[in-house]
Amino acid sequence: MMRSGSDNAPPGGPVHVTRAALPPLEDYLACVRRIFSTHGLTNMGEFARGLEAELTRTLDAPALAVCANGTLALQLALRLLGLNGKTVITTPFTYVATLSALLWEGCTPIFADIDPHSLCMDPAEAARQLDAHPEAAGLLPVHVYGNACDVDALEALTRERGVALLYDAAHAFGSRIRGKSLFAFGDAATASFHATKLFHTVEGGCIVARDPARKKELELLRAFGHVGDTHFSLGINAKLSELHAAMGLCLLPELPANIARRATVTGMYDETLGLAGDGAPGAEGLRRPRLAPGLAWNHAYYPVIFPDGGVRARVTEALEARDIHPRRYFFPSLTRLPYVQSPPCPVAEEMAERVLCLPLWADMAPELTREIAELTRAAARA
Repeated sequence: MMRSGSDNAPPGGPVHVTRAALPPLEDYLACVRRIFSTHGLTNMGEFARGLEAELTRTLDAPALAVCANGTLALQLALRLLGLNGKTVITTPFTYVATLSALLWEGCTPIFADIDPHSLCMDPAEAARQLDAHPEAAGLLPVHVYGNACDVDALEALTRERGVALLYDAAHAFGSRIRGKSLFAFGDAATASFHATKLFHTVEGGCIVARDPARKKELELLRAFGHVGDTHFSLGINAKLSELHAAMGLCLLPELPANIARRATVTGMYDETLGLAGDGAPGAEGLRRPRLAPGLAWNHAYYPVIFPDGGVRARVTEALEARDIHPRRYFFPSLTRLPYVQSPPCPVAEEMAERVLCLPLWADMAPELTREIAELTRAAARA
């Protein structure tokens, strides 16, 4: 039996875990007409420069560079901090792009297990891995689901050990802790502006560096290391096109309303499932990750932690039978990838079996949200 049709769920159509935000078509077409009139498609034209300036203000960024995607942003940030070719402590509970960037930059990744409540890197585990690997040059934690890592503990740890701190903040756009953007923490942080993200440029990303003097380095890394005919350093082509930047400029003003609407969807899920951001178990033993104290969350995802993998599989099957497609963010634990050799990280490996992200986007119909929550709860108790 399929749900009835609505603007948010076409009759018989699939419901995916997210739906890309889009600006009013005429707003975007106005930008496209401007781009066509100038024939300036790339090489940091007026739209890319404009987006960079707006993001610098939005993220309170000392130095910021937009680039072609979030994986390139991570690779360039690793180079910026001198971590390429070195040992870096990271989390096994993240999307594979975090690991891919490390491997492409010749790094040796070492996994530190996660906190079972926040699902972010456990600072105590990070310290243990730094003890075991004194050659490590940096930490690469992830603000999972837009939740904040323990930024104070990780800052103290890296300063004590004299290693770099680079945050993969792909999920964190719009999240703030104690009034500060999550991009304000660490020596650098990177964003993904993929179409599945809360804020996007279809494909894109950015790097934020704590030191404003590093802006020029970022620009050189992004554009082959040269300005005009003068070559300064090694670089690659990581520039953001004008068409992609225009999408970002059209969507950025909608960010506060987008987060507010997503918060409404989160609230409906919470009410129906009996869950909250304090991580306490609710109906049928389900829970959400515990949000960091003082966090203004961006509601990037709606992850549910099930009592075990069997319950998670049963819920997945029940939803997919109704053409509703949640995602196992993140599965598998990176320690279990076929090309990785790593000691086990038992918490991450267990959570990868138990976590499921339910569909969430800003304009989800209330009826669809409640249907998904009720199906989830019923399948969990079966």
